Amino acid sequence: MSMQWATVGREIFRRHIQMNWHRWFSLKSYVLSALWVVPFIAMFAEQVLVRLADVVGSWLVESESIGQNTLFFFASAAGTRSMLETIVSATLSFLVFTFGSLLVAIQVAGGQYTPRVIATIFLRDNVVRFCVGLFVITLLCAIRTLREMDATVHQLNTVLSAILGIVSIMTFLFLIDYAARMLRPVSIVARVGESGLAVIKSVYPERSTRTRAVASTRRLASPARVVVHKGNSGVVLAVDLAGLFAQARHYGGIIEFVPQVGDFLSVEEPLFRLYGGASAIDERQLRAAVALGTERTMEQDPSFAFRILVDIAIKALSAAINDPTTAVLAIDQLHRLLRQVSLRDLHGEEFRDETGELRLVFRTPNWEDFVHLACTEIRHCGAGSIQIVRRMRSLLENLLQTLPQDLHAELRQQLDLLDRTIDGRYTFPEDLALARIADSQGLGGALGIPPASEAPIDEEKIAARSAFQLGQTDPVRRGSSQTRVGTIAKAGS
Repeated sequence: MSMQWATVGREIFRRHIQMNWHRWFSLKSYVLSALWVVPFIAMFAEQVLVRLADVVGSWLVESESIGQNTLFFFASAAGTRSMLETIVSATLSFLVFTFGSLLVAIQVAGGQYTPRVIATIFLRDNVVRFCVGLFVITLLCAIRTLREMDATVHQLNTVLSAILGIVSIMTFLFLIDYAARMLRPVSIVARVGESGLAVIKSVYPERSTRTRAVASTRRLASPARVVVHKGNSGVVLAVDLAGLFAQARHYGGIIEFVPQVGDFLSVEEPLFRLYGGASAIDERQLRAAVALGTERTMEQDPSFAFRILVDIAIKALSAAINDPTTAVLAIDQLHRLLRQVSLRDLHGEEFRDETGELRLVFRTPNWEDFVHLACTEIRHCGAGSIQIVRRMRSLLENLLQTLPQDLHAELRQQLDLLDRTIDGRYTFPEDLALARIADSQGLGGALGIPPASEAPIDEEKIAARSAFQLGQTDPVRRGSSQTRVGTIAKAGS
């Protein structure tokens, strides 16, 4: 009987998790991006730390290991009070400066790079959050020790506050250096690239066997039932694939998830197509398996990292910023992500059970989608920069040389589009020749053209230029020229 009750309890708990999966996911995403969570936890950590210090301190006093009225360093009560007040003032200043600087950094990064780095990079930075948590612990510990101190010095609490104060000063200096490094363009794009690599490996866990996956091995018939979206509109953030797969296998049918992660979903828009026995699944369980939000995140969206890097590149290429070197840094990370994508099995389409039966259809971007996203907009916006077209050529030619043949078609098309863009943009043959050279640094490696001394010499152009310069510098010729101009002017009048 007890085993039956345990089984029933596990089933109820599993159903509860399935019905509230989207809420758990939203809560997790919020906690990971909320700045106040770590300082809030630090308040409880300070309570535990101070009470532990009280117990240990009382034991040390009773065992006469330390004195009652003097500190370890033999400071008086007045000196201890002054030290604690200094720690309180310093840590409070650290907190104000940290949050103020973070707001300025968010504003600058949103305007200089793209607003999408705010939620993905700055608000999820654990270094800043844990530094703030340390400041909160130090501040509360010093305040508590100062409040409870009269003529008697709380020995261990005072030493603990002094140690935390010293560590906070060191942490604040580290935080200034860390923030300055974090705001550099190379740090921003590198962080986005690292996040992109992680989500690519998560969404496409299997390495490629170098056999291109087909879109589908069977054509689905008309669905037995279509589930539409109810409630508020939003962006698809993530899907509980394991839960959907388990339900489809349990009911002996097929579940097709209609949108892709990252798509905007409106009310009454198709959300699921159900085939076979899956048509009996409760709509509430299906909708609970989809997490929606106001903006895209990277948890299950591999193309979002590409989107952020492309946005950084095209904003750097805008007339207002005009920073092609930052765009080259973004292309470096796009190159890195494309190579990682090429190594994964981009099936992202069908999930089958152990018997080979299709249970779940879940679409993800394919190789062509990633290449278009990485190249098209940057090629349009950066066509006027020789640095960009050279770096784009380096990216495409390098991938063509190192990737298998089955991935070359889209790369060759993008290389052909780049050639036609260059032909229509540059009129001087020297610029055209320079733009057609691949350079992994943009315009920092070898130019690949002969020096000026080795270039063919046009004798007629040099003679004409010399004659013109001689007429400008010879006073006799300049005078006669001025006389002719004056005669023509008089004749005209």
